[in-house]
Amino acid sequence: MSVTPSVVAPPQTTLAQALLVGTLTMSTMLYAMTVTIANVALPKMQGEFGATQDQIAWVVTFNIVATAVMTPLTGWLIARLGQRKVMMYSVAGFAISTMLCGMASSLTEIVIYRVFQGLCGAPMVPTSQSIVLQAFTKDKQASVMSIFGMGVVMGPIIAPTLGGYLSEEYGWRWVFFMIVPCAVVAFVGILMIVRDLATPGRIRLDWTGFISLSVAVAATQLMLDRGEREDWFESIEIMLEFGLAALAFYIFIVHSLTSNKPFLNFKLFRDRNYAFGMLFILIFGMLNFTPMVLFPPMLQHLRGFPDTDIGWLLATRGVGTLIAFTAMVWLSKYDPRLWMTIGFLVQGIAGLYIAGFNINLTAFDVAWTSMLQGFGVGMTWVPTTQIAFATLDPRDAGEGSAVFHLIRNFGSSLFISISIAVVIRTSNINYSDMTTHASPFNENFQYPSSAGAWNLDSLQGVAAFAGEIGRQSSMIGYLNAFWLFGVVSLAVIPFLWMVRWDGNR
Repeated sequence: MSVTPSVVAPPQTTLAQALLVGTLTMSTMLYAMTVTIANVALPKMQGEFGATQDQIAWVVTFNIVATAVMTPLTGWLIARLGQRKVMMYSVAGFAISTMLCGMASSLTEIVIYRVFQGLCGAPMVPTSQSIVLQAFTKDKQASVMSIFGMGVVMGPIIAPTLGGYLSEEYGWRWVFFMIVPCAVVAFVGILMIVRDLATPGRIRLDWTGFISLSVAVAATQLMLDRGEREDWFESIEIMLEFGLAALAFYIFIVHSLTSNKPFLNFKLFRDRNYAFGMLFILIFGMLNFTPMVLFPPMLQHLRGFPDTDIGWLLATRGVGTLIAFTAMVWLSKYDPRLWMTIGFLVQGIAGLYIAGFNINLTAFDVAWTSMLQGFGVGMTWVPTTQIAFATLDPRDAGEGSAVFHLIRNFGSSLFISISIAVVIRTSNINYSDMTTHASPFNENFQYPSSAGAWNLDSLQGVAAFAGEIGRQSSMIGYLNAFWLFGVVSLAVIPFLWMVRWDGNR
């Protein structure tokens, strides 16, 4: 979809520049807050709605997939409405849907409201990024994006800590209610500060491309979310969803390659750096939110951590990201491939270290590994943006940014679903394996040193022992998911050095 977006009037003074960046940072921060803050409340929502682990994950994955589906429409919306109106409508719709999330009375309702939240919030990030890139010259863009990202990362620091406290003291609904005032502040700031220079016009939307891509992404996500529950391809439902996704992807690709004005212009991928940037942002998205989905249920169900403590532990990840973003204000002047290598490397190390945890993990274990993950996120975000847009034609910046965030969001929802499936499947496998040894006829139980406190001669003893087996097998499932996280982080590193970078950009 080739469009020429409206241009925002560049700020003329330092104060105006600061206000513009601050307002856009606040708007973008809202999206990050909803993801991290919802994760803190997942265990309590699971209990209230009587949902299983894979079902409660829909609160996160359906929000992300809705964002992914809506993100490519950003360029068309900007061309039709202008950047200012897109931001205003997005923030307003986001605030309303967030309020409805807090008022939901069932799992179905909150998933629907989270979908609307994702649809409304989707244009906020690429539009804000596009405005910032347009408002500053090339020599200032890296530093401004570092400051922009540094402000955004405050969301993952503030949201879990405050959200954990509110969830523990007042209930999970308040983790959504607390975001509404921030949305009101952002709306007022956009209303007062952002101004369009160009007049929006009528741009044709490629509905065939948009609908086929939306169906493909939604069907793929639904298949991944329900696959483990329905026993994958043993289920007719999963086979239908797979077939629908494959057909929709086929239609989308063929139509995009043969249409004069496709929904997404594949010619963007002729730019070598942009093509590699899409690979890197896919991996970045896969790694970004997954730990924040896995940690809360693991810590609460297996270790009994309260929501407040979980919130603080998730916030350490934001602290690590903040440190990295602060450093990137100065380090962004140098070869971005080096910082991306360090970023993915430390995330891989953290993931593999977590994969070596046992059931007696401590708060300190979680805190420092989470901080290391966050540091890796901060080290990879700015360089990935630099590489992706370094050689791209400025006229394609709006559409390029939309694709950039589409792939990032799709990677997030994809890997969360895969990780949850790994947790459930490997937990069940290990539970079945361990229960074969849980028998009064097992010779090890004849010795007190081996049997410990377990007494298999009573129903209470058998039930308690079965509960412990379930706890240990679930822990193994989580560790396997983090092992996959670590392997994916390290696997992308060789590709980083295939990017061309001469330092004069």
